[in-house]
Amino acid sequence: HGKENVDSRHNRGRGGETTRFHTVNVAQPVRFSRKCPTGWHHYEGTASCYRVYLNGENYWDAVQTCQRVNGSLATFTADQELRFILAQEWDLEEKTFVRKDQRRFWVGYQYVITNRNHSLEGHWEVAYKGSSEVFLPPDPIFGTAMSEKENVLCAQLQCFHFPTLRHHGLHSWFAENCYEKSSFLCKRSQTCVDIKDNIVDEGYYFTPKGNDPCLSCTCHNGEPEMCVAALCERPQGCQQYRKDPKECCKFTCLDP
Repeated sequence: HGKENVDSRHNRGRGGETTRFHTVNVAQPVRFSRKCPTGWHHYEGTASCYRVYLNGENYWDAVQTCQRVNGSLATFTADQELRFILAQEWDLEEKTFVRKDQRRFWVGYQYVITNRNHSLEGHWEVAYKGSSEVFLPPDPIFGTAMSEKENVLCAQLQCFHFPTLRHHGLHSWFAENCYEKSSFLCKRSQTCVDIKDNIVDEGYYFTPKGNDPCLSCTCHNGEPEMCVAALCERPQGCQQYRKDPKECCKFTCLDP
């Protein structure tokens, strides 16, 4: 977590003279901050970020919006992740498409109808093949009336606004006409954020948030890896000085 501005030590040399040396910015183990972009909620269990979008869009438009922010409509790996989503206080405005006490969001599942005899029968699928998600919703509540030509419905997760209901995890799953407009929930991998709060893309070098502005790391899966530290010489002709917390090897002289 960094060192003092100057670590001054004395060592007795061969001729009896005192050797004085200074070490600045010696690299120390750092606990890096993991962070999501502004407006997103971070869940440690899946190293993911989540955001509700209020602009009402049909399912296919919602898919594209999530893709533009390097994500997808949210799917869930386990009950714990779903409980995290249900417990969040989402930044919601009055512009909603359902009752104020209930929130419905498009999420990344589709209901495939296999039988239309006496009742609609079918099964849930993850909308994106190759996904590693293992959680599938229970039997849905069917939404608005749909034509007999439709064989695929899209998933809406309904959660509740009231805190007591929210924290008890009460929710419902709807199979809805995919062209209805609704708010939606996007999910993306956590991101690297540099010391100046800039979002860093995968594979790029950056200085992570922390106490050492002289670290240079590679962003890999949202984490800083392969970090290298620069060592700085003390500023010449200055006895007392302060390091710049955001710039490597930049000092302010405090001498009169």
